Amino acid sequence: MSVLVEFAMFPTDKGESMSAHVSKVIEAIRESGVNYQLTPMGTIFETEAMPEALALIQQCHDVLAPNSNRIYSTVKFDIRKGKSDRMKKKIASIEGHIGEVNK
Repeated sequence: MSVLVEFAMFPTDKGESMSAHVSKVIEAIRESGVNYQLTPMGTIFETEAMPEALALIQQCHDVLAPNSNRIYSTVKFDIRKGKSDRMKKKIASIEGHIGEVNK
């Protein structure tokens, strides 16, 4: 199974720039060992099961919660049985049609 997750999470009570807070979330994802991709508007990661994905989202929330009164989150899931490594394969499929997309 492949659980693709696209999410954004940040405190809303810490001023205008969120990079210092978001970097703590990204560090938690990196330390988890899960394959991820940071984008300008959020982060994508892939796990093999929903409990693992939910646990990582909870861990990210736990990083921010002690110093935040309000945390904003968006989360999207794409869950597919019998597949794996879809972060790479989905991009490769598009590139098969039009060539390299990220230069």
